[in-house]
Amino acid sequence: MEPTVPSFLELGVPAPLAAVLAESGKTEPFPIQRDTLPDSLAGRDLLGRGRTGSGKTLAFAIPLVTRLTGRQARSGHPRGLVLAPTRELASQIAATVAPLARAAGLKVTTVFGGVSQRPQEEALRRGVDIVVACPGRLEDLMKQGVARLDAIEIAVLDEADHMADLGFLPGVTRILAATPAGGQRLLFSATLDNGIDVLARRFLTSPVSHEVDEASVPVGDMTHRVLEVADAEGKKALVNVLAAGTGRRILFTRTKHQAKKLAKQLTASGIPAVDLQGNLSQSARERNLAAFSGDPDDGGVRVLVATDVAARGVHVDGVDLVVHVDPPAEHKAYLHRSGRTARAGAAGTVVTVLLPEQRQDVKSLLRKASIAAAIEQVSADSPTVQELVGERAAHVRPAPKAAPAPRPTAKRKPAGGVSRPSGRRTAPSTENGGRQPGADASTTAGDAPSRRRRRRRSGQGTGQGHGSVQGRAAGQGTGRGQGAGRPRG
Repeated sequence: MEPTVPSFLELGVPAPLAAVLAESGKTEPFPIQRDTLPDSLAGRDLLGRGRTGSGKTLAFAIPLVTRLTGRQARSGHPRGLVLAPTRELASQIAATVAPLARAAGLKVTTVFGGVSQRPQEEALRRGVDIVVACPGRLEDLMKQGVARLDAIEIAVLDEADHMADLGFLPGVTRILAATPAGGQRLLFSATLDNGIDVLARRFLTSPVSHEVDEASVPVGDMTHRVLEVADAEGKKALVNVLAAGTGRRILFTRTKHQAKKLAKQLTASGIPAVDLQGNLSQSARERNLAAFSGDPDDGGVRVLVATDVAARGVHVDGVDLVVHVDPPAEHKAYLHRSGRTARAGAAGTVVTVLLPEQRQDVKSLLRKASIAAAIEQVSADSPTVQELVGERAAHVRPAPKAAPAPRPTAKRKPAGGVSRPSGRRTAPSTENGGRQPGADASTTAGDAPSRRRRRRRSGQGTGQGHGSVQGRAAGQGTGRGQGAGRPRG
């Protein structure tokens, strides 16, 4: 007879919060929640080890909201803090915390870079109870006196090992040092290397440790396939087939340029795709991620092409397939990329595509990741590939591109060859938004010609990073770079 799984109420979760969880279909706690909630709800410091997808966001969101219920924060003095390594993860944590916070009468805001600082300042000044933040922008607001951490009662550090990988630990240390010593602290990490153990010893008081999963991906939930193709053309054809299924899938590339290019190619071939990579603005990232998270039958897309910016920052359930279009450089990246599927107890498949010259590197990568998978020599038409992909999604014909704006006709000179002054110089229309490639958006008739020439020589321009969704870009971002229309790397 199997042991009975306790309910959230039996674990000590307040009834209003348990009701919110039940409304969203969460009635049975995951193992990491069952193990940690009795300690965290009792106010103990906690060190939790569990891979992404194990349910740890709720494991800290519930005690966070429970502890803060009943009082409100003062202007500029939040009472709860969650630190996350990426903007995407911060947004998704806030989305998980928000329904619980509303039920408790608490306010939540996010603080991270890549977006305007003003709304974050205004939210803090109005008074928020919980801040979900990335370290860089939070430190900026602390230095400006907009955010003060002297009232923090509970602080959470999520994916601490990824913080270390990104070099954020010095900033995290300064932030935690600014919180009151007597507050509760919860630290979640897949591993305790790279200084995480030092951080835990300094800031956690007599912590209770819980390790629910191994840091590696559990083989039982996840199938690993390694598909070798003969050449680059064979790889392109195989990737197109792998992207064509009906379920959600994430395709990982090594560079930002490759991610953008592949998303455009797939969309043009009738497989709507969006990209997620570092050249996109934050608003473009959010639009593309929202499109990928949405219903494909209602304007969403099934395919996300991403760089490693999404290996730890994207938490979307229902991803059936992860494809390493470009094998990662090291085994940790392989595990984190692969962890985008087989989440929350669901099954998933991970496919690594390789060329003959990559065989030894991929063998070494899998050995370090403790993954056993035979190398299969295939083509896009192989029966094993067709079986893997299963039912194909209907192709979507991209909408035709808008015709370029017509060039203005030159004014004829009056008789005698003398031109009349117009009072304003107008740059000829080009693909760069109607301006010459070197012209700055703020150029007006009042600018001296020498300034205009200097700007042209400097090569300033705007670039776009986007992923098209059924013919319309779902996420467009601009970035300034060297040379017209070229985004900064």
